Amino acid sequence: MKQHVKHPIFSIISKLAGEQKLQVFAIGGFVRDILLKRLSDDIDIVVIGNGISFAESVARELKVKLSVFKNFGTASFKYQGLDVEFVGARKESYRLDSRKPIVENGTLEDDQKRRDFTINALAISLHPDSFGELLDPFNGVQDLERKLIRTPLDPVETFSDDPLRMLRAIRFATQLNFRIDDKAIEAIKRNVDRIDIISQERITDELNKIILSAKPSIGFNYLFDTGLLHHIFPQMTALYGVEIIDGKGHKDNFYHTLQVLDNISETTDDLWLRWAAILHDIAKPATKRFEPGHGWTFHGHEDKGARMVPKIFTQLKLPLNEKMKFVQKMVQLHLRPIVLAQSIVTDSAVRRLLFEAGDDIESLMLLCNADITTKNEYKVKKYRQNFELVQQKLKDVEERDNMRNWQPPVTGIDIMQLFGIKEGREVGIIKNQIREAILEGEIPNSREAAINYTITKGEEIGLKVVGKDLQI
Repeated sequence: MKQHVKHPIFSIISKLAGEQKLQVFAIGGFVRDILLKRLSDDIDIVVIGNGISFAESVARELKVKLSVFKNFGTASFKYQGLDVEFVGARKESYRLDSRKPIVENGTLEDDQKRRDFTINALAISLHPDSFGELLDPFNGVQDLERKLIRTPLDPVETFSDDPLRMLRAIRFATQLNFRIDDKAIEAIKRNVDRIDIISQERITDELNKIILSAKPSIGFNYLFDTGLLHHIFPQMTALYGVEIIDGKGHKDNFYHTLQVLDNISETTDDLWLRWAAILHDIAKPATKRFEPGHGWTFHGHEDKGARMVPKIFTQLKLPLNEKMKFVQKMVQLHLRPIVLAQSIVTDSAVRRLLFEAGDDIESLMLLCNADITTKNEYKVKKYRQNFELVQQKLKDVEERDNMRNWQPPVTGIDIMQLFGIKEGREVGIIKNQIREAILEGEIPNSREAAINYTITKGEEIGLKVVGKDLQI
């Protein structure tokens, strides 16, 4: 392993470890990622002894600023693009009502035992006498080769002690495309209620990491099958299942959502667009109806789904800002391009879509393309061709009419000045008429045309032009 610890920082640490007669090790994710041939900027250093004191000596040698966290017994600094954290080796014990451990000084073996998974318990010695030696007491290298997530100790005890590890197991399995050990799966099922002691912020952080993985459905299938999803996101589990009446069924909206999520993940790393994929059909259980002679309907699920988004974001402690509004908009509009693709595409329909979607139109089209999950190749081909027509129409109308992020060419102030009236009902009526006329293509999206149209509509409701000519 010597060839993997060539960075100058390791020689400095090794020299100081020898001088101070301390056993010092690189441990955890950094070592795991070396073996997986993945880049890692985070280095965890374990010292058999006082980790903070040793970190202070390394920081002095490197002339870098050290941040010390005495309550946690850790110290860290940044050096040449690396985040380096030091801690003394420790052993831990837990109370049932908390995931915060009682910590005592320990040996390297104690420290490796407390690690969540065997692949994160690997250590490399940095002492001069054993520099580069790999310490793997739980066969973590073998588990890397087998692509297996397994705990060093009894998984029931591991997950009961710190229930967040259940989500971390699923997150690592998703990110690395590994399988979770059967005993660990059963332990998660047994400890699923323990997730309730974890803060929502920590749960959502792990959930977002799963969502940002290359194939998020791996994680969501594990979450569903173990019962964890029922605890942390019950609205999503409500999508599961197929109901059949008079021989007519509907698709399983849970697995459809996972397919849409995987599809969108192939085209974007945008977390919030991926959340839009998760939530696009979230209101289908609430809007599901069976109509005799017709079948299953989900009328209005896009409107109800958009109204559900703020509550879900609040529940999951996701940001209640423009990110939420973006997801809400995507859920609200996700059927619109699909409807356009199924019918004759009129300029007015395209203008309205551009008017409502604004700069998010490309994101909306990505979501709608991802929403095509039918196995019927003919239907897929037809949808794709129609979407191409819609996208070309969007481009043409935008270039001609400049509808994206549309601002009215005549304002309410203009209308009041033109007719010498105060703010009121008439102003609102005329503004709406101008907008509709432009969207329907009755008049061009220009100030001159809008002023002339304003005068005509004002006179129709008995208003007279009293102000000076407006600037065109």
